Amino acid sequence: MSQKKTNLKDLDLNNIGNWPKQAKLVFCVLLALLIVVLSYLLVVRGMTEELEGLEQREVTLRQEFEKEQKRAVNLDPLKQQLAQMEQVLQQMLRQLPSKTEMPDLIIDVSQTALSSGLNNELFQPGAEVPKEFYAEKPIALRLVGSYHQFGAFVSGVASLPRVVILTMHDINLKPKGGKGSISARSGALELSGTVKTYRYLDDTELEEQEKQAAAEEAARKKGGKR
Repeated sequence: MSQKKTNLKDLDLNNIGNWPKQAKLVFCVLLALLIVVLSYLLVVRGMTEELEGLEQREVTLRQEFEKEQKRAVNLDPLKQQLAQMEQVLQQMLRQLPSKTEMPDLIIDVSQTALSSGLNNELFQPGAEVPKEFYAEKPIALRLVGSYHQFGAFVSGVASLPRVVILTMHDINLKPKGGKGSISARSGALELSGTVKTYRYLDDTELEEQEKQAAAEEAARKKGGKR
């Protein structure tokens, strides 16, 4: 007895219960495959991608941990080096003039210029400007002399008992009276502008500076909350 072939056109999707047994079996297999494919696309693949992301994150965190671990191993030697550098810095700062020595030092610089043969046409100290751990004092000056006299002046300042640091700002060196003048033909030079000298802040000044900075920070935070 031959089996009757099933025509797909004869199958009614609204009445699957009356389908032939073979058609039902094929339909169930296809439905199961569809469910498996959708499960993979919606669940398994998403979890796989999440797992890959977590694995990459693990590698990154492991590298960061190893990097921080190496830093932690070198932390104590770095702290010791920092303490040594701070100690050296304090020693160097202590070689600068103190607050009480500053007036005499300015007089010594002025006298050194005179003893070197320079003519002090202007030597006017300005207001002191406090910095983080030192203070700078500008001096407006105009000196007239020869190359040798300026060299003697620099040498004389370097030989003063205290360490004197002079930095030049807007300094202009030119022949006295301009080119072709009598002073210029005699080799006279004019040095004009501003130099800055420095002193260290004592413990009391540093403490006051810290208190002032803390007060300004508190005022800034209070103003920001309004």
